[in-house]
Amino acid sequence: MESETGMDRVRSQRERAQMGSANRLKLGLFGANCSSGRAVTMVPERWSGKWRDCLALAKMADEAGIEFMLPIGRWKGYGGATDYQGETLETVTCAAGLLASTQRLVVFGTVHAPLIAPLIAAKEFVTADHIGEGRFGLNLVCGWNEGEFEMFGANLRDHETRYDYAQEWLDIVKRAWASPDDPETDFDFTGRYFTLRQVRAKPKPYGGSRPLIMNAGASPTGQAFAIRNCDALFSHISYGMSLDETALYVTRLRDMARQQRRDIDIYTVGVVTCRPTAKEAEDYWRHAIVDNADWDAVDNILAMRDITPDNHAPDEFRRLRNHQANGMGGLPMIGDPDMVTAQLARLANAGLTGIAVSFVNYLDELPYFCAEVLPRLARLGLREPS
Repeated sequence: MESETGMDRVRSQRERAQMGSANRLKLGLFGANCSSGRAVTMVPERWSGKWRDCLALAKMADEAGIEFMLPIGRWKGYGGATDYQGETLETVTCAAGLLASTQRLVVFGTVHAPLIAPLIAAKEFVTADHIGEGRFGLNLVCGWNEGEFEMFGANLRDHETRYDYAQEWLDIVKRAWASPDDPETDFDFTGRYFTLRQVRAKPKPYGGSRPLIMNAGASPTGQAFAIRNCDALFSHISYGMSLDETALYVTRLRDMARQQRRDIDIYTVGVVTCRPTAKEAEDYWRHAIVDNADWDAVDNILAMRDITPDNHAPDEFRRLRNHQANGMGGLPMIGDPDMVTAQLARLANAGLTGIAVSFVNYLDELPYFCAEVLPRLARLGLREPS
């Protein structure tokens, strides 16, 4: 028999996309499933990424009204003194555990389509979605890290073909999720990459609507894929972009979606260092991200993207190197609560739906962020009071 808390929580597809929140600016936590999180640092207080800490963080975020947790799909560390992101929790099983322990938080699984069969994936996602009563989200990744693919004996296809493959993969997942008129109807699928016969997939996602789908495509092909298939585009806003440039960028993406009769939300990522004074924040940021950066890991990450001193001018390489150490390239938000609030407000005013943030140590720093920044955002009308 359905529990009273069950079908009462059914949401429409748009409510799912809004993560059950009326807040104009959604907030999430990014990368907490990885050792060191997103800070390429050697400071001893750097994030552990261990289950007990992720669980405590999820409960803290749930209580504070943070909308979501977004993990990184990582299988192999980047070396250096810390083997940056060398220990990671698998994202779908982690999501299932966190969803079972929270009440409101949306938890994503970040999944590389080429590394898992679509029907297995569809079943895993539905299972997590039922555990969370409609709070599971899918962050779909097409792949870029050849070293990780080699671990699986998988081929990293060329850029355009990756998205062709992901399209078939996602078509199968959505078909498995769909509720046909006859619940006993099986289906066949014939494509370039998959030939499936007499597919049967039950149960369906919780409550009659599918999980929220996000993708981080940055290229024109990737953006077109996200607009065609997803509810949200996770976009890296370039460091140094003005408010006007950011607003134009967001408007262009939304216009592209409207041309296809689609509505898509735009998210980005930031790295927060918030302290009572600007000097304290700047001093800690320099201590953790510059003076104690794991520079060998940074250089390994850059080399994987073919960014080296040999093919970049010294000033440009130095800029990219410093930016990479600061949370794998996220927007730095450094300052006192008023300064961090102002930065978040500027992003909201540029049209962004939300931002996923990271800290050097999430558990140590999130309470101050929630106590000082969230009320300021509420006073600006960007979030409801906690």
